[in-house]
Formats: sequence, structure tokens, C-alpha cells
Amino acid sequence: MKRRRALLGALGGAVAVAAASGAAAGLAGHSGSGGPARLTVSGGYIPRPLLADEAAAYVTVSNSGGTDAQLTSVTTPLAAHVTLHTTTGTTMRQVTSLTVPAGGRLVLGTGGAHMMLETLTHMPSVGERITLMLHFTHATPATVALTVPVRPTTYHPRG
Repeated sequence: MKRRRALLGALGGAVAVAAASGAAAGLAGHSGSGGPARLTVSGGYIPRPLLADEAAAYVTVSNSGGTDAQLTSVTTPLAAHVTLHTTTGTTMRQVTSLTVPAGGRLVLGTGGAHMMLETLTHMPSVGERITLMLHFTHATPATVALTVPVRPTTYHPRG
């Protein structure tokens, strides 16, 4: 067990798993009292922004494991900064992390939790593909790369 933890620690770092929109990227988490977090990231997209300097981004993170994981930050070549937000009614609030509950999922979507990409490097076009690096705690690897499409501003996923 001690040797396995040392190996996982050496491999954990910033390992990236590429996944296309609609496909899933798998992550195995570190041990906790309820077993490891097992995360999949899917359904990502960015609506074409209305403003030249910021955009929203959405994904779904599912956790089939027994330990909560935390989405703590996101980076992308499209933006200088990415912040995490929750929305209640018409009030948007910036948060330092979002929880992916054990046996549950975190849905980032219109009118709810989401990512704000700030100080865009360029105005993305519909159909362009953007890489998002999602950084988690309580998950190994700690980072997953997800390439998501830019959709029309009015796009709403089915289901």
C-alpha cells in the first residue's frame, strides 16, 4: 500500500487526459473513507460570447466514487483568468471551489454553476474548439484537459 501511494504521488501531478465534447475523460481519485473519487467529464461547451472580453463555459462532472472531489480552478489558452460561480435566482456569486459529490455529479450550466472566462485572448468563432484544463483536489490525476466546441449563443443542450 505504501509503495502504491508513492507511485500514485509520483504519477499524479498534472497528468492530462484529452477528451472531445460528448466523450468522457476518466479520473481515479485518492483514497478516502468512502473509497476513491472516480470522475468523468462530459458535455462541455462554450456559447459564443456576446462580449469581446468574457465568456461562460459549461461541463458536467460525474463522480461514481465514494469520496467528494473539488473543482478548484480552470485554465485555458482562451482567457487570462477563469473564475467559478454559482447562481441563485438572478444573483451570481464567485466561489473558490465547486464540489463533485461522491456518487453524484456537478452540472455546470446556464442559470446555475458555471465558469467565467475573463480577459479573452480573442473572440472565438462558432465551431472553434477550445481546451479547458480542470484542476481538482481529492482526485488523481489532479488535472484533466477537455476540448470543447464553441456553440451558437442561443445553444441549449438536450436533456
